[in-house]
Amino acid sequence: MKYMQKKYNRILLKLSGESLAGNNKFGLDMEAVTQICAAIKKCTDLGVEIAIVVGGGNFWRGRTSGSMDRTRADHIGMLATAMNALAVADALESQGVTVRVQTAIPMQAVAEPYIRNRAVRHLEKGRVIIFGCGTGNPFFSTDTAASLRAAEIEADIIMKATMVDGVYDKDPKKFEDAVRYDTVTFKEVLEKGLNVMDSTAAAMCKDNGIPILVFSIENPDNIYSACCGENIGTIVKEA
Repeated sequence: MKYMQKKYNRILLKLSGESLAGNNKFGLDMEAVTQICAAIKKCTDLGVEIAIVVGGGNFWRGRTSGSMDRTRADHIGMLATAMNALAVADALESQGVTVRVQTAIPMQAVAEPYIRNRAVRHLEKGRVIIFGCGTGNPFFSTDTAASLRAAEIEADIIMKATMVDGVYDKDPKKFEDAVRYDTVTFKEVLEKGLNVMDSTAAAMCKDNGIPILVFSIENPDNIYSACCGENIGTIVKEA
């Protein structure tokens, strides 16, 4: 890939748990994780400051936990994101990237507690910061955690790497005539119930003026392309 210039100085990258499972569909596929981290390293080499929020769906989904108490189910999901955060950190470190993991639930033996000023300082020093355990509270998704952390660290944009190549007017896996948006407003996302982020996360981005870029992670180099401002995926922003 040819050398390009960065468009964004500081980004919040949201990685789904599914993207870390690769073809395995469950757990961790370290080959897939390594490929994603190689793309992240290209971005750090350009001088992009990167914070990452990881999901936990490759291990656990609280909303499909049946009769289990919702709070307890969500706590299990937070622990799943911590496992993913450590795996991504290891893959990045193996490629020479300096990383810090911070978790919203204190677990001092394996990660730093989340402290906003410390996280910003890590970014300013060129370290990648990985946020685990969501917001630390039940009933809030990791998408909401991404919105919250992006606002706290004053990220230029949230980049949501997903298993689809953008935002559609309906599910492209179910409807052949689904139409992909190049750009869409937060008002449209909320009014039409478009599958971008949950409404809490979308409203937080809207209120704080944080755009969201939704793109496919099936080609991990899309992360690099997105940081360089190439026209991929769908941008969600204010009108």
